[in-house]
Amino acid sequence: MTNWPVRWVRERLGYEPRDSSLFVAAFTHRSAPGRNNNERLEFLGDAVLNLVVARHLFMTFPAATEGDLSRLRARVVSAEPLAEIAASIGLGDELQLGSGELKTGGFRRQSILADALEAVCGALFLDGGLEAAEKVILRLFEARIAALPAPETLKDAKTRLQEYLQSRGYSLPRYTVDRIEGEAHAQTFHIVCEVTDLKRCSEGSGSSRRRAEQEAAAKILQELPDAI
Repeated sequence: MTNWPVRWVRERLGYEPRDSSLFVAAFTHRSAPGRNNNERLEFLGDAVLNLVVARHLFMTFPAATEGDLSRLRARVVSAEPLAEIAASIGLGDELQLGSGELKTGGFRRQSILADALEAVCGALFLDGGLEAAEKVILRLFEARIAALPAPETLKDAKTRLQEYLQSRGYSLPRYTVDRIEGEAHAQTFHIVCEVTDLKRCSEGSGSSRRRAEQEAAAKILQELPDAI
């Protein structure tokens, strides 16, 4: 085995590789000439990463619905958090890129970092199996998973208000446009949300009707002491 990338994997991931060629491929972007690139490992790693995180969330949030779990998983394994974790462990500095990507700072590009981290997960799985991959993945994502908000708070205000009312047999809220201010290219919408069964009414404003409705719904929720 060569020192690279074994040393990096050992030091940054706490894992002892058996087949260094898997990690050489994982660190090689398709722009690098004449080498096996990481696209196939990225495909595999995406599935491994989603499985590990999904199982962990399933066990951690036993009361969460399927929709809740999907939203939580998206907070963990979407491109932005993957790229942030990849950057935090210095993965970008190890990537093998073509001259064009090097000149344009490809080692800092979100999509390249996220894809490379998925490829590393694929390499871990092939090299050491699911248990080994899971151990590394959970260590890398531990802080981000621990910082996740309560599942129910990931729903937008309109959805939460609707579910609150439906669960108690109340009629759905009614949203009406009170007024629209400003020029066509910079309008502000003012929306009134009325919940007749609870005799509550609020107004929200925003640069779009949807944003104004969300603000109005959020204000109603704040007035309901048992609402989530």
